[in-house]
Amino acid sequence: MTAPLIYLIAGEPSGDLLGARLMKALKAKTNGQVRFCGIGGPHMCAEGLDSLFDMSELTVMGLAEVLPHIPKILRRIKETVADVEQQQPDCLITIDAPGFTFRVAKKLKGKGIPLIHYVAPTVWAWKPGRAKKIAQFLDHLMVILPFEPPYFEKEGLATTFVGHSVIESGLGAVDGDDFKTRHGIPHDVPLLCMLPGSRQSETSQLLPIFKEAIKGLKQKYPNLRIVLPTVSTVAQYVKETTMTWGVPVLIIEGDEEKFGAFKAADVALAASGTVSLELALAQTPSVITYRMKRMTHFLAKRLVKVKYASIVNILHDRFVIPELIQDDCTAENIITEVSNILDHHGDDINQNDQLKTAMEMLGFGEIQKPSERAADCVLSLLKQEIS
Repeated sequence: MTAPLIYLIAGEPSGDLLGARLMKALKAKTNGQVRFCGIGGPHMCAEGLDSLFDMSELTVMGLAEVLPHIPKILRRIKETVADVEQQQPDCLITIDAPGFTFRVAKKLKGKGIPLIHYVAPTVWAWKPGRAKKIAQFLDHLMVILPFEPPYFEKEGLATTFVGHSVIESGLGAVDGDDFKTRHGIPHDVPLLCMLPGSRQSETSQLLPIFKEAIKGLKQKYPNLRIVLPTVSTVAQYVKETTMTWGVPVLIIEGDEEKFGAFKAADVALAASGTVSLELALAQTPSVITYRMKRMTHFLAKRLVKVKYASIVNILHDRFVIPELIQDDCTAENIITEVSNILDHHGDDINQNDQLKTAMEMLGFGEIQKPSERAADCVLSLLKQEIS
């Protein structure tokens, strides 16, 4: 029997990583008897994908950035649809990036190719009507949050919870003590991990507030050390900005260094985002912050339907992790919340038990990794198609 051909499409770095893990799991479960084609980035290509074109063409953020690229994106949609029809894969797996992937999937509806999407749009947070719309053209949805299936199943879309990919980050193998030794940080001083975001729009809003908070915290904890993991998109801006603070800030890059900082830190001060789940996995108590332009916040308040910014808080339906959003994001409030964690480190006010429970809800501790559960789902659907 010919090895099944799976067409995968990822449109951004996070999807590339998801796709690569899924490909690796599919190869393991089929003893390599599976073929791939489609669109992906360096991680998927390393697993054997020959990408139709460079995925970076699809990694466009924001309306202003998208507009100049619309003609090329439309051409790529048409090209991708034609390639799928020519390849005639046993299934198509689109991964996140709905702006591109859903447009491709819609055009392939009814062409005899099972359409599977990995990572659901956040209908629980805003635009709940999207669930009904995607149920009209998708055949199956694989989701990463345990409360998501009912939103889509009620619209008739078969949905499988596979677990959150943060569990496969490799964070568990990193040692915090090694990180401190490597960077000359005494083991008996408090360490604050500061994460002001991965986009300059985020860091420019948060760093001035963080600066004032650090001044107050250093007065209260003279031995406080600060480490700031950053990414290439904002590294230069972060370095130039923090140089004027008058307080030493250890700036690091790369996942291994970042995870080491998480494991070593007594508390983290972070912009809202996926990083809050990485901190939870590291069992690092944190304070989540976010600020945006007033007009953006005005519109967001009317669109977003959830009470919390952090997935951990959404899972528990209460404030496990302190959130300081918009007007609450002040230096004074940051000092209060960070001090509360440092002053009660290790006793029952600690977040650790709740963080562990949240990670278990996302699949941590299960025999199978999320990518393996996703692979089982795909292979089960392929078996159904063959039979």
